[in-house]
Amino acid sequence: MGIMPYEESGHQLECNFQSNSNNRQPNLLSPCSEPSLPPFHSFTSQSSRSYLQALHCHCVTTLKGHTSYVSSLTVAGKFLYSGSSNKEIRTWKINPLNSSVEHVVSTGEGAVKCLVVLADKVFSAHQDHKIRVWKLTSHEPDEQKYTRFATLPTFGDRASKILLPKNQVKIRRHKTCTWVHHVDTVSALALSRDESLLYSVSWDRTLKIWRTSDFKCMESIANAHDDAINAVASSNDGDVYTGSADKKIKVWRKIQGAQKLSHVATLEKHNSGINALALNSDASVLFSGACDGSIMVWQKDDGGNMGAVGALRGHTQSILCLVVVLDLVCSGSADSTVRIWRGLGRDYCCLAELEGHKAPVKCLAASFDRYDQSNSSFVVYSGSLDCDIKVWQISSPLL
Repeated sequence: MGIMPYEESGHQLECNFQSNSNNRQPNLLSPCSEPSLPPFHSFTSQSSRSYLQALHCHCVTTLKGHTSYVSSLTVAGKFLYSGSSNKEIRTWKINPLNSSVEHVVSTGEGAVKCLVVLADKVFSAHQDHKIRVWKLTSHEPDEQKYTRFATLPTFGDRASKILLPKNQVKIRRHKTCTWVHHVDTVSALALSRDESLLYSVSWDRTLKIWRTSDFKCMESIANAHDDAINAVASSNDGDVYTGSADKKIKVWRKIQGAQKLSHVATLEKHNSGINALALNSDASVLFSGACDGSIMVWQKDDGGNMGAVGALRGHTQSILCLVVVLDLVCSGSADSTVRIWRGLGRDYCCLAELEGHKAPVKCLAASFDRYDQSNSSFVVYSGSLDCDIKVWQISSPLL
């Protein structure tokens, strides 16, 4: 078929499979039935047509160095961080855009599923069920060196829980562990608005909350979903969204006066497993990408509740990643393309399709390049199963 399989275990959740955990059969090339909501119509106004004509997209460079597929990307300051399926984390300084300085942060254990940067630390989620913390040890302008600082759950957290039977949870027949452990791939991470909390989700169906000051596990929500959890997003109003292979998005809200989250809503419109979530800047719009190639758009009503307002369709295979910048949403797919969508009120259309990767696009990141009243541009980074990271510059005088 021309697409290399993932180098992972049987929990291949970015694809289609039956819900039975003993019979998960991934297939990147065969979309499920699409959600029943109609797609958005293309813009028809003169200003919208001018916008489309003025948008300029081109690939500035391709970053090479990873020897296995690029599984995670994030941007912080002047650096791009990338994680791969062979356990490697790298940093790249791209300034100007057509040059790069690259350094290896680590060669840890377990494929890197997600990266989050907080001040001088990097949190990495891994396939070996761990979350690792890396601390910056060099502050040279063109160099970032990190050393491993901690592994979550920490030894102290584990030791404090191990003696009491109430802290033990059954993970399989005749085997238990403490509730602070993830027992399957840690698939995604997200920081709270004030960066005091780190949320992690896993294929073990749990949602965990960690305190970033001392890395203590504050809460674990068991069976948060009916199947593996693939995505998590934290909003500026404190709500947390989780997307799962069970086709559902769940909304969690902090209980007043406590560090605990309570389940407040379930969003159900997808007809296949959910792989990616992204929020716009004010958290009024949520985007969710699924195995059937569709992207659902959810919008808050006057009561603060999310409701589906339509679907973005154009990708021919699974949506694997999403990122929002300004009023644009970028989507990466198993069809090896990146699409850029723009919303105007409750209407959306596809502004561009970026082609160049030779395999599925697994992860995306974005950063501003320039912004003023007359002209603006931003940069999209795409990581793929072809082991490359492509750097795309997007600009428009009307952005």
